[in-house]
Amino acid sequence: MATTALPPDTDADIARVTEALAMITPRWNVRIMLALSGPPLRYSELAAKVSWLQGGQLHPKLKSLCDAGLVERTEHTARHVTYGHTERGAALLPVLPLIVTWAEEYLETAERPLPAIEQIEDSLTLLTRRHAAALLWALKTREEVSGRALARIVMPDSDWTNVYPPLRQLVADGLVDTEGMGRPYRLSAAGDGLGPVLGTLSAWSAGQLLNQAAHHPVWGHPQAKPAAKPWVSSQSRPSPAGLPPGRTGEPAPVWHNRELFSHATALRPKTAVPVGGPRR
Repeated sequence: MATTALPPDTDADIARVTEALAMITPRWNVRIMLALSGPPLRYSELAAKVSWLQGGQLHPKLKSLCDAGLVERTEHTARHVTYGHTERGAALLPVLPLIVTWAEEYLETAERPLPAIEQIEDSLTLLTRRHAAALLWALKTREEVSGRALARIVMPDSDWTNVYPPLRQLVADGLVDTEGMGRPYRLSAAGDGLGPVLGTLSAWSAGQLLNQAAHHPVWGHPQAKPAAKPWVSSQSRPSPAGLPPGRTGEPAPVWHNRELFSHATALRPKTAVPVGGPRR
C-alpha cells in the first residue's frame, strides 16, 4: 500500500487493516474459515462442507489461508493430515457478525433475502476498493474535505486528479457523500456506521483484544447499538479450542450453517435505503 500523508501511526493502522481485509476477501475464503469453525478436519471432510468448490480449487485456497496465518495444517501421520484455525484465525471470527449487523442496517435491499454469508462478502467487496481504507480514515478524521485536499492526504506522491475515480466509486457504493462537482466530500451514514467493523479489524490486526475497538483513535466510541447476533456453522461443535477465553474480551461466537449459508427467516425485514445508499 502506498504511504499517505497521514500520521505514521495512522498510516500503519490503515496498512494493517488493508492487509487483514486482503486475507479474507478473496472468493470463498470466508466460507472456508466458517467451515473450519470446530474441530480440525481432514481435507476430504472440509471438501464435503464446501462442495461448491470445483476440483483443484480448495487446495490453493487452503494454502493461501495457511500462508496468511489463519489456518494451520497438522500432519499427524503421512496419511492423517488435518486443517483447523490458528489462534489468530479463530480470533478473527467475531468480526464477521459485526459485518452482518452493518450490512443489515445499511446495504441496499436486494430483490431476494440474502443469507448472512453473502452480506459479509458484499460488504468486504466495498471495503477493499482501491484506496478505500485511506479515504475513509481521512474523511473520518477531517469530516468535510475537498477532492484536492484528499489527494494530498491519501496519495501525496501521485497526480491529485487520481483521487477522483476511487472517490466516485465510494460515492456510488454509498459510503461517501458529496453535493456535486467541486463540493467537499464527507462520510455518509453508512460510511460512518463502519466504525465498529473497522475498529475491530484494527484491534485484531494489531494483535489487541477486540474490545479495544471502542478505544480506537479514529473509529472508537461508536453509538450504542444492539449486540451482534450469534452466527454458528455447526450446531454440535464447540467453539474453536485455539481461542482462549480472555483472547477477545468476550466469548467466541458460535456459527450456524442455516443462518450463514441460507437466509434466516428470523432476520428483520430490510427497508430500502435512500438514493446514494450502499450498492451491492
